[in-house]
Formats: sequence, C-alpha cells, structure tokens
Amino acid sequence: MKISSIAPVLALMAAQSVNAHTLFAELYVDGQAQGDGTCIRMPSDPNTATNPIPSLDSSDMACGVDGTKGVARVCSVDSGSTLSFEYRDWPDNPSVGSIDISHKGPCAVYLKKVSSAIDDEGTGDGWFKIWNEGYDESAGKWCTEKLIDNNGHLSVKVPEGLQGGYYLIRPELLALHNADKGDPQFYAGCAQVWLNSDGTQLPQSTVSIPGYVDYNQPATSFNIWNEKMALPYPIPGPSVYTPSSSAKIGNQKLRVTQQKQTEGLAPSNSIITNGNWNGIELAKYNDQEGCWNASTACWAQSKECYDTAPPTGHSGCKIWEGKCQDINDQCSASNYNGPPNYMKNLNPVVKQVKLPAAEAAQTGDGSYSPASSAAASKPATTFKTSALVAKATAVAPPSNSNSLTVSTEGNCGNGVTCKGSSFGDCCSSHGYCGSSDQYCSAGCNSAFGTCGGQYKRDEHNHMHVHKHKRAVRVGGDARMMP
Repeated sequence: MKISSIAPVLALMAAQSVNAHTLFAELYVDGQAQGDGTCIRMPSDPNTATNPIPSLDSSDMACGVDGTKGVARVCSVDSGSTLSFEYRDWPDNPSVGSIDISHKGPCAVYLKKVSSAIDDEGTGDGWFKIWNEGYDESAGKWCTEKLIDNNGHLSVKVPEGLQGGYYLIRPELLALHNADKGDPQFYAGCAQVWLNSDGTQLPQSTVSIPGYVDYNQPATSFNIWNEKMALPYPIPGPSVYTPSSSAKIGNQKLRVTQQKQTEGLAPSNSIITNGNWNGIELAKYNDQEGCWNASTACWAQSKECYDTAPPTGHSGCKIWEGKCQDINDQCSASNYNGPPNYMKNLNPVVKQVKLPAAEAAQTGDGSYSPASSAAASKPATTFKTSALVAKATAVAPPSNSNSLTVSTEGNCGNGVTCKGSSFGDCCSSHGYCGSSDQYCSAGCNSAFGTCGGQYKRDEHNHMHVHKHKRAVRVGGDARMMP
C-alpha cells in the first residue's frame, strides 16, 4: 500500500518526539459512564501520566506506571456486557482529543482473573486477550486511527460464560511511529471490575505481563513509514480467547468466596464522586457546636479529595467545596440546622457521548461504524448500568437528497451528509466525513457527500495544529500546549 506524501513529514515529527500522548481515562459499561478515572489505576503524576510505558520489561507493562497500586472503587459488569474505553490526550479535558494522528498502531484488550481487584498488583501470569485489531487493509486504517475517528473510544464485549468474580481489564494501545528505531510505545491501564456471571470457564493458557512481548519482534519493530508496508501486520501478544479453548474450573473454594462483590462498592451515603473518592454526607446537627464540627469534617473530606485526585482532575472536589462553604455560611448566620440539602446527589449531569458498538469479543473483531453508535450518558443518580449500545446498521441511501442535514459530528449516512461539513466533504465507506483519499476514494458514498480527489484537509490541519502550539518539556518529552 502506498502512503501519502505527508508521511515523511509525520515521521520526522514523530522522531523529534513533539507529539502528545494518551491515557485510558474513563470506563463505560453498557453505555453507562463510570466516571472520570473511576475504577481505573492511573499514574500519580499528572504531568507525565500520558507518557508511554518506559520499558517493555517493566512491571509498568501490566497496568501502567503506578499500576501495581489498586484504587478504592471496583465497577460491576455483566457477562456479555459491552465495555468502552475512553482515551484522552489531556486526561482532564476530553475535548482536546485522544491521541496524535502520527501515533499509529494496534489495540488490544486483556483480562486477568484475580482474588482481589484492589490488592492484586496485576503483574505476572494470568492474562488473556479478549480482543485485538491491527491494520485494517480494507479501510486503510490502523486501530488507533479508528480510535481517533470515534473520539477516543473503542468497544469490546465481555465473553459469555466466564467465571464470575474480580478481574482486571487492561486496554492497550501500541504506537509504532518510532518502532523501526527500537522505540515501540505502549499505553496500557487497568480497570478494576466485578464480573456478574454464573459461568465456569477460564482459558487453558494465559500469558505473563511483562514478558508477553519483547523488542525486535516483528510486531514491535514494524516500520509504518515504508512506501509499501510489510502487510499483513502481525499483532503482538497471544491469540484472542474463545470459549472453545476454555476449561471448567473446579476450584470450589474460589467460587464460593467470589459469589458476591464485597470490595470497591460506593458507600450508600456517598453524594458525589471524584475519581475513586466519595464525598460522604455529613451527620445531621441542630446546634452551634454540631454546625462547626460539620464544617471541619467537610473541609477535611475536601482535602482528601484533592490529595487523591487522579490525572483526570478534581471537578468533583470543587463541587464539594461549595457544600462546605454553604455549611460555613449557615454557621456564620447562626442557622444551626443542617447540613443544607441533606443527601442531595451532587454529581453533575454530563452531556451524552456517542460510543462505537462492539462485535462479540470472541470473534476478535470490533465494530467502529458510526451508524452503530449509541448515545451514552453520565446520569448523576446511579451506578447501575443500562444497555444503550445498539447493533451495527448499514448506511442507507437517502430517500430525498433535499432532506439531508450537514454533519456537525463527523459522521454521515441516514439523512446526514458530509457536503459542507467542517470535517470534510467526503463520506467514507465506514460512515465518516473527511477529505483525504481514505474518505474520498474507494468505497466513498456519493449519496452523502462528494467523492474523488480532494485536498487532504485532515493532514493539512494536522500540520497546522503543531504550528500554532508551543512546546513545553514534560518528563523528557516535548508536550504541546494550546
């Protein structure tokens, strides 16, 4: 396959290490957002949180830097649930983007059955792969490029029939822009989950992380800048788990002790969360001493919130501060009955997010069609999941071209056209708007846009975004600042 003329320029930019990186920042379960950083092990230093894992031999390969330390929350998932992973270039600002376009490479998702999702360090044997994708030759795209198309999201299904209990879930990205120079860049993180399942199956074979990949393997030294890439790309790691390769588990003791989730649950009197911190409602009071005691306790929780805030930010801490200030104001006004708004849920209602649908995990395929996207919301009132991810549907031609609306979100089909869209005039075979050959050439859908040779707007904009940013040195890497 021939690459565009922009590739040598992108290769040079990658070699100069001027591009930002990425971090697994939020987990969705059946379309339901679990919260920024909630149930996810993250680096403690926000300044270097998006950096790649420094060594393939490091324990960081399992769950990322600082990933051997568990967090307080464990999210609940069901057998067959759709899990979606959100990657961010800036952990506390999803609007900036997910990963630089030059960071091309494969994706994978691994599971590990553990006795405690909080206490297990994640390193060592026990990992098995439930999904992967490398280079899609028909679409001419790497998995990371599809991730970008889907606003930083990828979705997979939990295999049916797995033994219930605690698991670590590990999404993984591999950026190959410097792989031919001995620098494959892995980005991995772990979510802590409880799997509700009456299944009895686990894989007969698992792999150790670190240890499942090495330098100089074809998958980790692949040259994406060759005029003609050496396809097909050999995806790193083991083959994808399928139920047919599983064995029934006879460890009844393990099954008995893991029949019900007992760790990582949100407290019943939690009224707001920030990452894995829970704001606990203050005890009721009706006198001056009780009022000021509540104020002191509130500010103590506020400090804990900020001290434990993950790289995804402290927006929940700011909301909690407002509650503490309200108590202060009441005490100062000699209003000693409180606390105000007792047990009111303070979690903000967040706008809906479109997530890609997923095929069954055992097929090893993920669906990234925007036509199969479903709206995912972040309601403030519950941690329960709801199945909101729809099945993939084909892009149908319009019945009346005059009824088409211009795409404002980058997708096309089903009454939405790319013609006149800021994302580009061409509608690709996968239902995305753009202006490069991948959108305008083979498979281009003329019913929802213009097809043919187009100015490569996406690549042009990519060059200019670096021109209008200033670089700041972070952790040995030049990080782009807006």
